Amino acid sequence: MRFQTELIPARLIRRYKRFLSDCVLEDGREVTAHIANPGAMTGLKDDGMRIWLEPNDDPKKKLDYAWRLVDHENGHFTGVDTGLPNKMLRVALEEHQVPGLPEYDRMRPEVKYGENSRIDFLLEGAVQTYVEVKSVTLCRQPGLAEFPDTVTARGAKHLAELTNMVGLGHQAVMLYLVQRTDCDRMTLASDIDPKYAQAFSIAYKAGVKVLAFDCDISPEGVQLGKALDFMLPDAC
Repeated sequence: MRFQTELIPARLIRRYKRFLSDCVLEDGREVTAHIANPGAMTGLKDDGMRIWLEPNDDPKKKLDYAWRLVDHENGHFTGVDTGLPNKMLRVALEEHQVPGLPEYDRMRPEVKYGENSRIDFLLEGAVQTYVEVKSVTLCRQPGLAEFPDTVTARGAKHLAELTNMVGLGHQAVMLYLVQRTDCDRMTLASDIDPKYAQAFSIAYKAGVKVLAFDCDISPEGVQLGKALDFMLPDAC
């Protein structure tokens, strides 16, 4: 999936109020960019980091720029927009290009289910498959991606909902999309959110399937990459 507008390079001045970042463009202008990421962004928000912004001229948006990528300046990138994975995955699902999923005839996004929840994607076929997607950006050890990067009660709730769907006779998939090009395996950050790890263990033992993929990322666009090894927590 290509970015709608050509990205431009910048340097990060600071990230603040969760969704705002001050940046300096290559011509010296300072701008404020929106960042669609409520997480801790550990290792991705250091002052002076090279980043890539997407300009926009939408009058409905308050800011003229959106922060899309971190450029690690070693040939690797991290995607910081947590909304991007679902957009990219929707295209891949429409084209039946996501391995490891049951056969399906129809895909529906954002379907209400459970207790005031919405599943990212409902795949309908001989069976109904509920697919929850999480964006992964944390990396504290070389090559190892982790989720989450902060406590996420909402994430634990989603795992409980998937567990309930399996109990009702449906299939459920927890799909982690690693928005980094420098990781070849993934696990849970159980030390950051033990309750999420506990909910994961319950879901996994109940039959919720786990998939993890990386992404091919560049300033031109983002595409679904290859499947990654998922290292189960000790509790599983």
